[in-house]
Amino acid sequence: MVSLGCAKNLVDSELLAKQLEANQFELIFDPVDYKGIDTAIINTCGFINDAKQESIDTILQFVQAKKANLIANVYVMGCLSERYKDKLREDIPEVDAFFGVNDLKKIITHIGGSYKSQLVGERKITTPPHYAYVKIAEGCDRRCSFCAIPMIRGKHLSRPMEDIVGEVSHLVTRGVKEINLIAQDTTYYGLDLYKKRLLPELLDTLANIDGLDWIRLHYTYPDGFPPEVLDVIRSAGNICNYIDMPLQHISNRILKSMHRGLDGTTTRQLVEKVRQAIPGVAFRTTFIVGYPGETKKEFEELSRFIEEFRFDRLGVFAYSHEEDTAAFKLRDSVPEKTKQQRVRELMEIQEGISYSLNQEKVGQLIKVLVDREEGDYYVARTEHDSPEVDNEVLIPKTGKILPIGSFCKVKIFKAESFDLFGEMQ
Repeated sequence: MVSLGCAKNLVDSELLAKQLEANQFELIFDPVDYKGIDTAIINTCGFINDAKQESIDTILQFVQAKKANLIANVYVMGCLSERYKDKLREDIPEVDAFFGVNDLKKIITHIGGSYKSQLVGERKITTPPHYAYVKIAEGCDRRCSFCAIPMIRGKHLSRPMEDIVGEVSHLVTRGVKEINLIAQDTTYYGLDLYKKRLLPELLDTLANIDGLDWIRLHYTYPDGFPPEVLDVIRSAGNICNYIDMPLQHISNRILKSMHRGLDGTTTRQLVEKVRQAIPGVAFRTTFIVGYPGETKKEFEELSRFIEEFRFDRLGVFAYSHEEDTAAFKLRDSVPEKTKQQRVRELMEIQEGISYSLNQEKVGQLIKVLVDREEGDYYVARTEHDSPEVDNEVLIPKTGKILPIGSFCKVKIFKAESFDLFGEMQ
């Protein structure tokens, strides 16, 4: 099995993996070669052009292996397959079957297994055993002009709170210490099921689970952000001081065209409100450059905004012109070369900001979670850093063994743009 795209896709792959193992299939995740493989299942991403290309390249890689008689079957599932199933069948007929995002039962049946209803909600955790992702909802009711997710994943569907609490409690008994909450829009949680936003209540309930050290909140949406969430994060000792909120732009015209619900002024006010409510919060965000009609002046406004607000963690994406979205009706007017240049310029600004913020941490004593060993270092994270996407803390090996998945205190003695170096205390 190969799982591409976001953590939400990974959870889907883990659910399928549990069912496969219950059906006595031997499972290999992300194989380095084709030895011993009979069937390949590729969970694809169909969000933006780069992700779609990665998915297609991976499918073709396994198709070539099939042609060379190295493997017998190739199955494709996930977002790309949901969105372009007919086109993919036409273009890559060597694939044995295509499945959508909600076809887990069909996949199990197709490969000769039986769906085990008693395993609903159970997963084979493929991350390091001390952290896991938990999906609290599926789909999205937002209509951002650039985003194809609602047409792929459907309307927002919150999971019952008791199911989420039960899953997290079960994961903690298995040794998971950090839970990363995910959805297309976590702040919408509960509105469909309970007729009101219940993310604050969910967080509060999860914070009271014994043995759960860190809870991290991802993918919050700016418009309609429930302020009670900030109160819960501030008061709970095991909810990370971390907010992941994609802002996408700051120009009034572009935000309006994107259907984001906030203008530049209210966006600024929201960021300030978060920082005032949670002292020391790490604010992660993402922006899109090259949106249809984005002028040099609007890009420069975004640059100044980033310089002024000095976000702790930041990602930048070049606009991807996606068919069937509202923005697809607009002319994709910014040349690709200009988009990429704007990505580089913003990331250069962020590199300087991150370096400056990291220098302020030199000399501080910080609690970290050890993720892995790498060469002469243990690699760890602070509560301000999500797995794989954020900064890391490198701890030189000094003879003392640091168990993977353990917490420890380190004193920061050196800082680079995106890494800290700490010595064990």
